[in-house]
Amino acid sequence: MKVVRFHAPGDVRFEEAPEPTVGPGEVKIRVRNCSTCGTDVKISKFGHHHIHPPRVMGHEIAGEVVETGEGVEGWSAGDRVQVIAAIPCGECAECKRGRMTICPNQVSMGYHFEGGFAQYMVVPKEVLKVDGLNRIPDGVSFAEASVAEPLACALNAQNLARVGEGDDVVVIGSGPIGCLHVRLARARGAARVFLVELSRQRLEMAANLVKPDAAICAGEVDPIEEVLKLTDGRGADVIITAAASGKAQEQAIQMAARQGRISFFGGLPKDKPTITCDSNLVHYRELMIIGANGSSPDHNKQALELVATGAVPVADLITHRLPLEQAIEAFGIVERGEAIKVTIEP
Repeated sequence: MKVVRFHAPGDVRFEEAPEPTVGPGEVKIRVRNCSTCGTDVKISKFGHHHIHPPRVMGHEIAGEVVETGEGVEGWSAGDRVQVIAAIPCGECAECKRGRMTICPNQVSMGYHFEGGFAQYMVVPKEVLKVDGLNRIPDGVSFAEASVAEPLACALNAQNLARVGEGDDVVVIGSGPIGCLHVRLARARGAARVFLVELSRQRLEMAANLVKPDAAICAGEVDPIEEVLKLTDGRGADVIITAAASGKAQEQAIQMAARQGRISFFGGLPKDKPTITCDSNLVHYRELMIIGANGSSPDHNKQALELVATGAVPVADLITHRLPLEQAIEAFGIVERGEAIKVTIEP
């Protein structure tokens, strides 16, 4: 079969690999869609300390069951499924407390296990153990189901930041995650959602799809001043930094209303992980700064339901559909910001 495999930083190959065989407790699927994200770009360029090459990449996975291993119950050939990306152990103190997103023993598809940029793949027993193989609801396409994983991450962040009725929400970053955050905030009852982006071209591409209440180009105006104008000087209730930008995190603190919640969704580069925080703003405004790290199996289930009910549409966010042999080209499209969501169809 054909796969896209990471060998070393800067060395990702489209190549032949043996078709995998299913073992006890495992499920073999035919991959129908595996969507791309900025993490794939980073891995292709710099590698990752959890990846011991060669490794098939891809972690936003949807497909259909072709074979089940010994001991597997409840799944049959032809079942349409979505696979979680981050796999908690289900046994540690954090997992037992329901905090699966911060499991210290977490492993991941496309990192510790072969990923979805392949014609076939095996869903490991570790996924089934934590109920991380999800049935795709009727009416949801494979492509839409593959976007459930990043939507699940957005859901985790908005749960932690308590996005809800009447909130003014700012999303900084207009990539696929930013677009998902805009739509999810609306589904949760936000009064207004403002989208901030440095690039005018990327901002317009995203704004034409998700229709924020205001689209602010941070490359042309001061986004803090713009948010304060839009909120009559009050600031926003929730700010989500859906960009790997320390400056965005600093700006988020400055544009927050009293008792505002700030979600540091996008991680910073490892060589520059610190920011300057005006501690007095945090102190006197009673601000809350909240991290967000991935998603749990349950978040994935909820994300699929949000897509199925139409609460969070995702089909139109998939702007590019490419065959497996163009997956490496897709990384370039993502890196250059020429798409919202790129999905690969093996």
